[in-house]
Amino acid sequence: MTARIQATFVHLLTATGAVFAMLAMLAAVDEKWGLMYLWLVVAFAVDGIDGPLARKYDVKTNAPQYDGVLMDLIIDYLTYVFIPAYALFKSHLLPGWTGWLAIILITFASVVYFADTRMKTKDNSFAGFPGCWNMVVIVMFALQPNFYAILGIVVVLAIAMFTPLKFVHPVRTDRWRTVSLPMALAWTFFAGWAAWVDFDPNSWAHWGLVVTSLYLVFAGILQQLIPQRKA
Repeated sequence: MTARIQATFVHLLTATGAVFAMLAMLAAVDEKWGLMYLWLVVAFAVDGIDGPLARKYDVKTNAPQYDGVLMDLIIDYLTYVFIPAYALFKSHLLPGWTGWLAIILITFASVVYFADTRMKTKDNSFAGFPGCWNMVVIVMFALQPNFYAILGIVVVLAIAMFTPLKFVHPVRTDRWRTVSLPMALAWTFFAGWAAWVDFDPNSWAHWGLVVTSLYLVFAGILQQLIPQRKA
């Protein structure tokens, strides 16, 4: 198999995220939240592996006819932002005006953030909260806290998108990667299990989601507070 064909297959793998996004949206329209999140977790898994594959097979050189970065951003906006925001609104976790405020904040702030050329730091982390609303909303589905708590989290994270706070990329941020990558894999497992049992309030997966989510949210900020030792 030639390098060009291998690189093209990587692009096609990335493109499957659009199919999973549509399947998730169809489930969301029917208010089948567990099924919706199963498809989003599949899309999340694809998003986790297509980047390393793109770098391994050098898609920019071997298949430059497709813009993998643009393709990835389009799919990420659907699966990370648009569909989770819709689910948060339609699930009635945020009643009345709180739901409207949340979806306006999430969709508007995220599209501005995704277009920001400064979204990555020198160590390949994210500058500001990276718009991973799919990860936030699934925790809300699992725990179902008070709607004011949900709204407060949405407001804080929307503001955090435009701050110098750092958020790790589990694959590309070298520092603490031996912890961050297993945490991201564990998050994917717990998210998939929570969705599989349709967010059963007695599921142990919910606490796994909380622990792994807290790490992924605060690891980058802790790295800023704890200077790295020079080799």
